[in-house]
Amino acid sequence: MNTIRLNDDLISGQDSEQGINFNVSCPIPISDYPNILLAHGSGGKLMHSLLDKMMLPAFSNPLLEAQHDGAVFPVGNARLAFTTDSYVVHPLFFPGGDIGTLAVNGTVNDLAMCGARPLFLSAGFILEEGLPMETLWQIIQSMQRTAHEAGVQIVTGDTKVVDKGKGDGIFINTAGVGVIEHNLTIAPASVRSGDVILINGDIGRHGMAIMAAREGLAFESEIISDCAPLAASVLALLDAQIDVHCLRDLTRGGLASALVEIATSARLGIHIVEHDIQVTEDVRGACEILGLDPMYVANEGRFIAFVPADQAAHAQSILGDDASVIGTVQSNASTFVTMESVIGTNRIVDMLSGEQLPRIC
Repeated sequence: MNTIRLNDDLISGQDSEQGINFNVSCPIPISDYPNILLAHGSGGKLMHSLLDKMMLPAFSNPLLEAQHDGAVFPVGNARLAFTTDSYVVHPLFFPGGDIGTLAVNGTVNDLAMCGARPLFLSAGFILEEGLPMETLWQIIQSMQRTAHEAGVQIVTGDTKVVDKGKGDGIFINTAGVGVIEHNLTIAPASVRSGDVILINGDIGRHGMAIMAAREGLAFESEIISDCAPLAASVLALLDAQIDVHCLRDLTRGGLASALVEIATSARLGIHIVEHDIQVTEDVRGACEILGLDPMYVANEGRFIAFVPADQAAHAQSILGDDASVIGTVQSNASTFVTMESVIGTNRIVDMLSGEQLPRIC
């Protein structure tokens, strides 16, 4: 007699004719891995599993448990935001930017997502032996220009050199400090049923620009990364007295992962409309050729804002002609993200289990 017990991840049986006994079992749950994979840094399910199972329990504290783009805390009579990020993009230079512009804008944007005015950055460089000095100088110049445009100063840093073959030219870590000049609590916990979700432009250009540069792909028109600082747009919303509930930049994991993260943290459902999400024709075509979904492709100059419905039109006008309303927060108890497709059907939007585009930031 043969038996199959799927709930125990165990298949057992006996071949009555051959007299062979066998037991096949999975030694560890499918979600556990003995070694780090590239997908653990993708912004999807594996990265969140790594954070939830290792990082958050090990370093547990109220500031970290907010799981925001940065930590927000009082210092004297002020509220500050603090964040850090590391950049390992390949190739180092891509249409619309390089690892230097990415490092400055990425950290400035994380501070902006906390509702802060970015002020100061640190810069840590890990250089591989053999990196051309001209390459390093171009990156440093890019960082200087980008910091000036974003209104921040790089005030401290560190440099290390590793043996040839032990790096990838250059890795950069930046940390940033900003000041919060309002009384709002901008975080997933502040999201409310009925909130409207706005996005400041089209999606997918950064990831596709990186992929094209990395693989030497030539499309009819060059895809330019959207890498840009977002603080000015966020501060304009706040200066206009928009009651911003939550902000999130759409980096690793793209729009889909950001929405799922917020729905899970806020314990509310989210419904979006695919027709209202802008994807340029060149990005859409590139994604179709490569079998990618632009909902999961990284951006470096796009963010979503959750605002009260009665302020959505004003907020959209502030963000400009490229901004659009893409959905609403639902009052039901489900924490799913659902999307109405262009043909009118609904589907659940989830995080990626694996890796779609490695090393895009």
